[in-house]
Amino acid sequence: MPEDPIAHSELAALTRRFEEVDQKNDREFGIIKSDLTAVRLQVGNLDQKVDRLEGRIEELGQKMGRNQAQIVELLTRLVGQDPNAS
Repeated sequence: MPEDPIAHSELAALTRRFEEVDQKNDREFGIIKSDLTAVRLQVGNLDQKVDRLEGRIEELGQKMGRNQAQIVELLTRLVGQDPNAS
C-alpha cells in the first residue's frame, strides 16, 4: 500500500504544532514556577516582618502599661493635696 503524501504532510504538521505547543507550555510552566518561587520568598519575608511587628507591639503595650501605672500613681499622690501648696 503506497504512502499517502497528503496524510503524511498533515501528520507532520500536526506533530510540529504539538511540539510547538509542548515547548510553549514548558516555557510557561517555567515562568509560573519561577513566579511561585518569588512569591514564596516574599511570603517568607512578610512572615518575618509580621513577627518583628508583633514583638514591637508587645513592647509598646508593656510600655503603655508602665506609663499608665505611673500616671495613676502620680494622680493618686496629688489627690487631696492643696494645689496652692508647694
